[in-house]
Amino acid sequence: MSETEPRLTPLPLEAALDEPRLITETGVAQRVGRIVEPMLRGLGYRLVRVKVSGLNGCTIQIMAERPDGLMAVTDCEAVSRAVSPLLDVEDPVATAYNLEISSPGIDRPLVRISDFQRWAGFDARIEMAVPVEGRKRFRGLLGTVSGETLTILLPDAPVDAPQSATLDIRDMSEARLVLTDAVIAESLRRGKAELKALGEDEEGGAEAEPAAKPQRHWPQARGGKPVKPARTSKKA
Repeated sequence: MSETEPRLTPLPLEAALDEPRLITETGVAQRVGRIVEPMLRGLGYRLVRVKVSGLNGCTIQIMAERPDGLMAVTDCEAVSRAVSPLLDVEDPVATAYNLEISSPGIDRPLVRISDFQRWAGFDARIEMAVPVEGRKRFRGLLGTVSGETLTILLPDAPVDAPQSATLDIRDMSEARLVLTDAVIAESLRRGKAELKALGEDEEGGAEAEPAAKPQRHWPQARGGKPVKPARTSKKA
């Protein structure tokens, strides 16, 4: 990105926490999201995504971030301590499961309007729940956002084909950044800039933008026994 690229002005804290996700989950993941999102907001975090998978029997992955986009290991631990007992009470999954709290990572999901604005000009993959002119998969450079509509530039399109597409963000099933050198460099730059603005150094303060692999934390199961990544926690 060029140095003359306009910078997105961050949303005020309350507005950032209240900004809705336009791309959300279905099924069990949706139930989990509805349970944990209000608590995360109260703690000062934003829910990014919930994913329920068959990893290690069953794993619930909750992806969250601070409004500034950062998420350190200590943040994951704080979220874990709050969310784990809440899910024990609400019991949204009818089987034993591992709970995983993670940061979005560099190749992050894009779920809010500000996500698309913040990463304008960078490469992304988009999967549509509702086809656009018979097409469900798009890869290109994120363009402008108007209301809830995104323009994506298609640099690899044939010369005789449209060079861009207009997509309704609410009709997307998934959107995420592509892990490129440009995205990695910009993520690190922004992470360092955020830390500097907060007056936190890289040794003693929060982490900068997380590495390509998200930070993860497995909380304690009931009874105080730690849950390891390769094991399934036993629910009482």
